[in-house]
Amino acid sequence: MTTERIETVSVTTPYWDIAADIYFPPGFDNTNKYPAIISAHPIGSCKEQTSGNVYGTALADAGYVVIAFDASYQGASGGEPRFIEDPAQRVEDFGYVVDHLVTLPYVDADRIGVLGICGGGGYSVSAAKTDRRIKVVGSVVGVNFGHLLHEAFSAYDPIATLDAIAAQRTAEARGAEPNVENLLPPTVDAAAGMGLDVVEATEYYKTSRGEKPNGATRSLISRRAAGYGWDAFTHAEVLLTQPLCVVVGDKPGAFGSYRHGLEIYRRARSEKKQLVVAEGFSHYDLYDQPEPVKIALDALIPFYDTNL
Repeated sequence: MTTERIETVSVTTPYWDIAADIYFPPGFDNTNKYPAIISAHPIGSCKEQTSGNVYGTALADAGYVVIAFDASYQGASGGEPRFIEDPAQRVEDFGYVVDHLVTLPYVDADRIGVLGICGGGGYSVSAAKTDRRIKVVGSVVGVNFGHLLHEAFSAYDPIATLDAIAAQRTAEARGAEPNVENLLPPTVDAAAGMGLDVVEATEYYKTSRGEKPNGATRSLISRRAAGYGWDAFTHAEVLLTQPLCVVVGDKPGAFGSYRHGLEIYRRARSEKKQLVVAEGFSHYDLYDQPEPVKIALDALIPFYDTNL
């Protein structure tokens, strides 16, 4: 799969610039109007990984203008301190990416969709609930970050974790060095025995398979608390009316994307919704492995074509 052109742009916001790559379809003509898709990266990832180089490229080849962006505090986007995963901020970023798209003369402002991978899937759902400019939602192994924090990311003890976060933030306010945690072991060998999702995440992010300079997989512990009070799916029964395509793998791991996918499919008010189960494949298989990615795209592209 090849696209003719990729352009790196800065999306202006009142707080800082958001870095994004725009993927153009073959034969792109800026005098025409194209449907557009916003592609949102996983937790601890960046726009050059699966949201851009895999799904962004494929959707552009299918005729869409695709914008893959780095979340605030991450990648090449602005925001200090670095390595913050702030769900409210990540959802806010979507609105400004839409603002950027609707100013582009070659984008049809009435035909804008979103696609989110992993945490980006949960953020895409959350953004679509209140931004009616988003007309279609796609999620690939989407994760509700708030649920993940209550579960695997806190060893199912969110209160003890929040107490530790509070102590660290107080220490930093008094002059201690920030504690930036690497979310993954440094090598595949070091990840052995740590569970399917940790092993496969390490294989993706810490090897040539998926490693990119801005794919940090790091987290500033003292600024993690807000996520524990956040839920991507709140009010989905009322507010999420857009057509929804949910892709999951049925080889589940501790990060919960299989369960989260089934939950949002059940809860969404959307009259048009599709659940796609890539049988025998895991969360990280759907990042870049040809067979499961094809299963996802064979569902997503016709879904976007029909509903955008």
